[in-house]
Amino acid sequence: MRRITRITTVGIASAALALSATACGKSSTDSGSGTDSKAGKAAIAYDIGGRGDQSFNDAAYAGLKKAEDELGVKGAEAEPSEGEGDADKVQRLTALARAGNNPVIGVGFAYAPAIEKVAKAYPKTTFGLIDDTSKTGPNIANLVFNEEQGSYLAGVAAAKASKTGTVGFIGGVEVPLIKKFEAGFAQGVKDTNPNAKVLTQYLTQPPNFDGFAKPDLGKAAAQGMLDRKADVIYAAAGLAGSGAIEATAKAGKWAIGVDSDQYNQKGLAAYKERILTSVTKDVSDSVFNLIKSVKDGKPQTGEVRYGLAADGVGLADSNPEYKKMTDLIAAVDKAKKDIVDGKITVKTTP
Repeated sequence: MRRITRITTVGIASAALALSATACGKSSTDSGSGTDSKAGKAAIAYDIGGRGDQSFNDAAYAGLKKAEDELGVKGAEAEPSEGEGDADKVQRLTALARAGNNPVIGVGFAYAPAIEKVAKAYPKTTFGLIDDTSKTGPNIANLVFNEEQGSYLAGVAAAKASKTGTVGFIGGVEVPLIKKFEAGFAQGVKDTNPNAKVLTQYLTQPPNFDGFAKPDLGKAAAQGMLDRKADVIYAAAGLAGSGAIEATAKAGKWAIGVDSDQYNQKGLAAYKERILTSVTKDVSDSVFNLIKSVKDGKPQTGEVRYGLAADGVGLADSNPEYKKMTDLIAAVDKAKKDIVDGKITVKTTP
């Protein structure tokens, strides 16, 4: 059975009515075409792993929470179900749109086909699609990031911090988006230390997306890399990445987090001392900015890109031990400047 949780009370009632109508064969277009630009309700539909992943989804939630606190909007949240397909996502987005939420934001590229379909049925509702530009429309905002640039900086940091000359990259699922993380990281490592070895492992292959959801997979992959002398491991694997961080931290080696500043995530507090840094994506602000644009009556549409030049991606420095590594910081700062100035072009494929 499909699962939707953490939707506000009003949202639950509206969603239930919407789903009932759909079950009876009523087209989603029969209930109207959405709300106006002054809507005071906004919704996010989470990616695999859901809220509590200490990473990607939690960053999106932080943007919704900020909008609630600063803009006074009422936020709604919808969780994915295990093994769901596009039809489930269409149903979820339809329920959120019918409930009067504007914008409705799909967290992750997996929502692309569903958003394309539902956006056409609700032309007055703005839909946000994070991490994907394959589906576009007059009421779709494609919120995307230069993940490869932040990952390049992580590669520089990893090469500088490594004592064995062997570092690791763990990708949740082998899809083009995660290959961007791998490409930037490996390039940053090799540009810093040409003799370094980069171990790479993907946890699952599509259509199996468990690699974003199961910490045990990340833990096992990290342990295998540790056994091969890796002493810095970077995981771009959503919830599964927490398992990689656990294994790496328990071995007394350095972990590099992703999407959120994982040093500051409460669920990873036991391992924070070994989280050297994190590649951050400003998912939080991308969500907040889209909600604000709708509330202001000037909704964002088309590609909205967040790159290194405007701190849309970056490298966190919350760990006090990181701040002590002056040579590492100098190398990272130089690399950032060279990327922004166009002296370094970061690859998007390995």
